Amino acid sequence: MNERICAYEKSILSRHCSCSQSKKLCIAEREGVHCVSDEALQQCQELLETLRHQARFALKSNDDKAVLSHGKAMRLQVGGLRGLFTAIHPEHPIPELIDDIFELINKATTLYGRLENLPYQTLIQQVSAYKGRQRGNRR
Repeated sequence: MNERICAYEKSILSRHCSCSQSKKLCIAEREGVHCVSDEALQQCQELLETLRHQARFALKSNDDKAVLSHGKAMRLQVGGLRGLFTAIHPEHPIPELIDDIFELINKATTLYGRLENLPYQTLIQQVSAYKGRQRGNRR
């Protein structure tokens, strides 16, 4: 079993980002992502929980404990990381692939002191702007 499931598993498996603290694993026919660091896992979970609370309106979800649909979880994860990149590097364009989630969160913590001090308006703008894979027309 995977005791430390990566908080950003969906976005890593969909190849929108990667992390120096993650390790892919296979359980039967399912692919998963394991976090190799307790510190990194706690940091990522804290960021996602805070971001989810801040982005309730953008996600159209009032209940912080309800399970998010896959699309909303992707918006929160990928959009949140893109917003974090924008907050740290406002002069750079947002990359297609976030290279290292752990490094990005550490840079944000160094720059803003604590996760609570992040400019969540910037992060939420990217959560709202993120559009996942669009469905094709069925014929």
